[in-house]
Amino acid sequence: MGDQNVTAPQDDASLRRFTRGLLQDVRALEYMLGEGLFETGARRIGAEQELFLIDDAFNPAPVVEAVMAINTDPDVVTELTKFNLEFNLAPLEFGADALRRMEAQITGTLASVRETVRAAGADVVMCGILPTIHLSDLSLDNMTPMPRYYALDEAIQKLRGGTGQFQIRGTDELFVRHDGMMMEGCNTSFQTHFQVDPGTFAMYYNLAQAVAAPVLAAACNSPLLFGKDLWRETRIALFQQAVDTRSSNLYLREMSPRVHFGTGWVKESVTELYKEDISRFRVLLAPDSDDEDPFEVIRRGEVPRLRALMLHNGTVYRWNRPVYGVTKMEDGSEKPHLRIENRILPAGPTAADEIANAAFWFGLVSGLAVRHGDITGLMRFQDAKSNFVNAARQGLGATLNWMGGLRLPAPQLILEHLIPLAHEGLTAAGIDDADRERYLGILRDRVAAGRSGAEWQLDSLAAMREAAPSASRAERLAALVGGMVNRQADGAPVHTWSLARIEEGQRTQRLERTRVEHFMTTDLFTVHEDELVDLVACLMDWQHIRHVLVEDENHRLVGLVSHRSLLRYLVESPLGMEARLVPVRDVMVRGVVTVTPETPTLEAIRLMRAHGIGSLPVLQDDHLVGLITERDFIKIAGQILERAG
Repeated sequence: MGDQNVTAPQDDASLRRFTRGLLQDVRALEYMLGEGLFETGARRIGAEQELFLIDDAFNPAPVVEAVMAINTDPDVVTELTKFNLEFNLAPLEFGADALRRMEAQITGTLASVRETVRAAGADVVMCGILPTIHLSDLSLDNMTPMPRYYALDEAIQKLRGGTGQFQIRGTDELFVRHDGMMMEGCNTSFQTHFQVDPGTFAMYYNLAQAVAAPVLAAACNSPLLFGKDLWRETRIALFQQAVDTRSSNLYLREMSPRVHFGTGWVKESVTELYKEDISRFRVLLAPDSDDEDPFEVIRRGEVPRLRALMLHNGTVYRWNRPVYGVTKMEDGSEKPHLRIENRILPAGPTAADEIANAAFWFGLVSGLAVRHGDITGLMRFQDAKSNFVNAARQGLGATLNWMGGLRLPAPQLILEHLIPLAHEGLTAAGIDDADRERYLGILRDRVAAGRSGAEWQLDSLAAMREAAPSASRAERLAALVGGMVNRQADGAPVHTWSLARIEEGQRTQRLERTRVEHFMTTDLFTVHEDELVDLVACLMDWQHIRHVLVEDENHRLVGLVSHRSLLRYLVESPLGMEARLVPVRDVMVRGVVTVTPETPTLEAIRLMRAHGIGSLPVLQDDHLVGLITERDFIKIAGQILERAG
């Protein structure tokens, strides 16, 4: 969750004070490294688990405040949005049954969290991006009321200098504008931690960078955003753009986004990463009070928290992030330590899948350390970086560059070269044979079957389109989440899952808790007011629709032609339709009653009744984004009555 006692720097003087503290922390870190004050010889692992809260219609449930009011577990904390939760796992010595114990921690805490969340009227699901999330869920009203989040949002908007623009191209394309950083609330992850010695930090960090792509390719679980098929791990693109503070008019400069993979191999020390991030990224947050001089803390024989450095590090989002921490020793004393935080892995699909992903990452890093050590002469950094983007885009369909000049499809590279290497690494770490076989076996079978969480989602949607062609997109997405919830309860890894079925999303819908965006049609057929009315008649006939919207060049609604108004014109026209080149403007209805995606469904029904109309165009920021018709509501009512009866 991060330090909550923060604020955006209020003036130039406070910014300079924080920067002075930041630089002092870097100097103190260098001093502690030089004096050998860090813990060495320990190898611990840990993790953070993020979750979505969902309602009984499988949409985001912004109930985190109610959940936290009855929560008694200090390891369960809030996240950016009111429909996210996180819990932290206790660190474990890396060896023996550590992986099994980590899975037990996840399943045990998840069961407890689920019970608490259900008491607040919601449920939980693990996935990288919730398929049923809508843009309206990302309003500031759904931001968790914590100072850190408000300050971050304010600072990002100020540096960005305008509305954020999101563009992601996959099978479908997403183009959307949104203020602030709430788009980041679409993402949840399973973040793993690996403690290393300061003297070998550079080697291990570079290894973590090298293996990021194949680990991600096998773990993808975020193919959808707002119903669009984008990247196999869309989180990667979305998170980068959600907290991007670069101005679009500086395209010629070589500027890095705050979410980034890095710019090169680490040569000697962790301080290289901190110094680069301080050099490249402006301060976003500052503590609400001056912190103690770290050198004074060291002189007292204590361990400084380096609060300024950690605060800045928490606003720069490397996919493999360096972390400074403090270990409480058995004798009550404290020792600083270093660890690598892996942020690339999505949440879910199950605890078994997550530990299989973690085992693959821990094993690969450890195996490469034993076999090669320093790999900077064996692999180009640019290959590691481009591999990462390719894996995020294509998942198991990516082709990756590897050491020794290998260029192989991800499944072949993983199955033939990397899983054996991960076995070596886990064996060297002393992981129990049965656990090593279980978790790497799950990963092997998943890759061999080509069934990651992302592929399961896409295959399920394809099957539902064929089995239930009349189902709406919202119905299919709800069924997808319902299928996840049902299968996660069983706990079997994703490659063994049956595909989701349309009936898995058909819980009794409470209309008073739904919005227009849950039911509206977004695949629209529109015309311009200067076009021929004959074209409207053809569209209605060819596409089996009863309403055609009229928009201008900027996608602003200017009118609507209904089946009823077209028939009336045909009857009333003295010359007949064929005798005149009639423009659409002569037939369309102006002053159309409209709604927004956020309009409550019951309010939309009341509007239709009050105005005696059969459709409502849906506008977002004055632009046409959808249409909802009386047929949609008749269908919804029929489904509700069928389920109730």
